[in-house]
Amino acid sequence: MAPAKVGLKPGERVDDLIINNLKLIQHPEEFCFSLDAVLLAHFASMRQNGVVADLGAGTGVIGLLLLARGAAAVTGIELNPVMADMASRSAKLNRLEDRLLILNSDLRLVHDLLPGGNFELVVSNPPYRPVGGGYISPNDRVAMARHELTASLPDIVAAARHLVKYRGRFAMVHLPERLAEIMLTMCQAGIEPKRLQFVYPRVDKKPNMVLIEGVRGAKPGIDVLPPLLVYTTDGNYSEDIMKLYEQDR
Repeated sequence: MAPAKVGLKPGERVDDLIINNLKLIQHPEEFCFSLDAVLLAHFASMRQNGVVADLGAGTGVIGLLLLARGAAAVTGIELNPVMADMASRSAKLNRLEDRLLILNSDLRLVHDLLPGGNFELVVSNPPYRPVGGGYISPNDRVAMARHELTASLPDIVAAARHLVKYRGRFAMVHLPERLAEIMLTMCQAGIEPKRLQFVYPRVDKKPNMVLIEGVRGAKPGIDVLPPLLVYTTDGNYSEDIMKLYEQDR
C-alpha cells in the first residue's frame, strides 16, 4: 500500500524504516530515533493482536515497529508537542492512524489520561541520564529526550505500573550502569524483572545498552539472554542486527 499524502513542515524529512515499507517523519533539530528503539521494539514480548502503550513515544517509531510485529493498537504518550505532532502525522502517512494514537501529554499524569490495567505490554525508551549526569544539550527538546528533566526513572516505572494489566509486561532499554537502580525501582513497583539482555557495540567493548523486561505480579527469577552484538570487527552490522530487519521485510 502506498503511503498517504501528508504535508511536511519546514525542515522535516521522511525516512524509510526499511521494515514493512514504513516511513517516519523526522526533523534534524528534534531528537531522532536510533538503534535502541529498534532493539526495544524487537526485544519486547508481545502476542499477536496485543494492546500496547509507549511511554515517551518520541517520533512514534517504536509504535510503528510494534504494529509491524502484529500489535492490534499502540497508544503513545509524548510530552513534546512538536514530536507528538510528527508522530501523529507519521501514523497517518503509513495509514495507521486508526491503530497508532499519540497523546500529547505528560506521562506523570497518566492516571488522568488512561484507565489502569488495560495494556498487555508497556514499553519505554526513556531519557537515560539523570540531571547532572553528563553534558546537557542547549536544545531544550533534545535535552528533555536525553536527560530526566521532565520524568525520572521512578516516574516512568510508576506510569507503566498503572497502565499494565496483572501479568502484563513492561519492557525498557536503558544504560547498563543504572541496572541496579532499574531493577530495584521495578521490584518496588511490583514489576518483577524476568528477561535481561546486554547490548555490545563490538566484541571488544563493554555493553552500552541493556534491554530489560518485567512482569507485573510475577515471582522472582530472571532469564539472562545471550549478549547482542551490534557491529562486527569490520564495522558492519552483525548477523543478529541484520536479522531484525530481514524478518520483517
